[in-house]
Amino acid sequence: MHFFSHAGFEIAFIDEGVGDPVLLIHGFGSNHFVNWVAPGWVKTLRDAGYRVIALDNRGHGQSSKSNEPDDYTPAKMAGDAAALLDHLAIPCAHVMGYSMGARICAFLALAHPEKAATLVLGGLGIGITEGMGEWESIAEALLAEDPTTITHERGRMFRSFADQTKSDRRALAACISASRTLLTPADIGRITQPTLVAVGTEDDIAGAPQPLAALLPKGEVLSIERRDHMKSVGDKTFKERVLTFLKENPLY
Repeated sequence: MHFFSHAGFEIAFIDEGVGDPVLLIHGFGSNHFVNWVAPGWVKTLRDAGYRVIALDNRGHGQSSKSNEPDDYTPAKMAGDAAALLDHLAIPCAHVMGYSMGARICAFLALAHPEKAATLVLGGLGIGITEGMGEWESIAEALLAEDPTTITHERGRMFRSFADQTKSDRRALAACISASRTLLTPADIGRITQPTLVAVGTEDDIAGAPQPLAALLPKGEVLSIERRDHMKSVGDKTFKERVLTFLKENPLY
């Protein structure tokens, strides 16, 4: 792992391979390893000739933690991602995110359009404008002293995931309360990069991908067949389509 400092946080990241850079931004409660290394994304992209950069978002993995919700707005986390590219002297990269990471990608593209050549928004559809999930119940589940008392199904799922990844549950609860900022359809219309919206057909968290892609000037849809929010991440067809998408939209 490498580290750099930004806005009072120490941000952990990996940087592997040679070629056009791809920046990977993981989802809520995850980290670079769980979201990108374990499902084979880093190897897939590296073997295809790309330089792969993946960070642990603030509050996650080996990066610094905070219990203050104001530290976890998508704009601030997008600022970390932009600062990482600056730290590595990378003027422009392909940018890919999953779930919360996809939301961060969208904020990055709006605030720093010159840094994102293309976007892959995985696990996030029209929920970025309409809202998604039952986050209050998830925050309560994360803060519960005894996980056996959690009755909310999705809250229990996220709590189990947080425990498995040995995450800081208070930091995650703060993150989930502030990281859900919505974008308007007009905001989405200002994202002019080629964008692939990839959502599982059994994903009941993300929102449908087609309406989001329709708002994007250069949006494309990938429906990941028979996959839910968790199982879409490592899907073979997802990887194949992303590689094709990157080839169709070279960095320069």
